[in-house]
Amino acid sequence: MTPEFCDVARHLTRLLNLEERVKFELGDALAMPFADASFDGAYSMNVSMNIADKDTFYREINRVLKPGGWLLLSEVAKGDGGEPNYPMPWAASARASFLSTPEETRRGLLQAGFDVVRLQSTLEEARAFGARSRAMVERGEKPPHRAVMLIHGEIASQAMANTSRGLLEARIIPIELLSRKVS
Repeated sequence: MTPEFCDVARHLTRLLNLEERVKFELGDALAMPFADASFDGAYSMNVSMNIADKDTFYREINRVLKPGGWLLLSEVAKGDGGEPNYPMPWAASARASFLSTPEETRRGLLQAGFDVVRLQSTLEEARAFGARSRAMVERGEKPPHRAVMLIHGEIASQAMANTSRGLLEARIIPIELLSRKVS
């Protein structure tokens, strides 16, 4: 995260009158600025693809969770169709991308002290969303993933095309994973 992303998040939270319920902190995912056992749960969406040291990332999440705390990951995993093409929404080049397979993700969480309750691929859902999005654009409608265009500017179209190709060729696999900290 960057200070700018936190500022935008705070602004959106104020617009929704949720500032009493939601707080944003800038920090390092490998050395979080929180005490041990601070949280009941954690949600990570599209984060681990940019972290090379996943073992430390998972151990750090485990550290800040209370015993029995839950962790929900929604990430992009490495598929068996070969390396993806870049840019991607999470990385302009392979140098900034650190994909793991679903099984590597499971093993990393188990080693960090989590019980993996459920790991599922959402590849078919992502492919169907892509098909619906392409149909909308072909009809002249606005695409549903306009945030990517705002965030990534001129590389957004190529990043979305590479994502679509990666999903179709199983180079990338979106996964959702629910785990609990072992007490």
